[in-house]
Amino acid sequence: MITKMLALPLLILMGSFVMAEDAPQTLFDFTGADSAKEWQNVNDGVMGGVSEGKFKITDEKTLEFFGKLSLENNGGFASVRTKAKKLGLEKGDTLVTKVRGDGREYTLNLYLNKPLIAFSYRATVQTKKDEWIEVKVPLDKFEAISFGRVVKDAGPVNAKEVNAVGFMLSDKKAGAFKMEIESIKVERVEESK
Repeated sequence: MITKMLALPLLILMGSFVMAEDAPQTLFDFTGADSAKEWQNVNDGVMGGVSEGKFKITDEKTLEFFGKLSLENNGGFASVRTKAKKLGLEKGDTLVTKVRGDGREYTLNLYLNKPLIAFSYRATVQTKKDEWIEVKVPLDKFEAISFGRVVKDAGPVNAKEVNAVGFMLSDKKAGAFKMEIESIKVERVEESK
């Protein structure tokens, strides 16, 4: 009987420990001195457009993605993304990002370690003007996109091939924009054994 009584608090304690491990893991935040070195801009200038998309790390340790979207010269997109590196994503993961925007619709993009031009997996991020929101997107909810069009036969994203993540504005509305990102995290569902 005493052994059973001791085992119960131990199980409760172990259960608490497992739950703590299930907390979202940070992929990117902007608290480190070299945070900006992991990011880059890719704008429609690669296709002759003239949109201006830039980023900076703010005093509040967020990434501010800002600029001016232009539809001239067949342009219409501005983006910020991480430089390629192994992210360690797994099937079943959910990306969690905290953003504050200007009310415009952005996309959260996943890029693969394959030499495909203008190809990514995207999910919509509808911002609320001047309000912090948390956006959660399971990997299986991202859509394959190439040159702005859905690629129906691409299949779901292969988590192990994702080597960069970023944000894009391509809402066909010319003008100034600004969005802040506090962090990008991953929630992993542990499979029960």
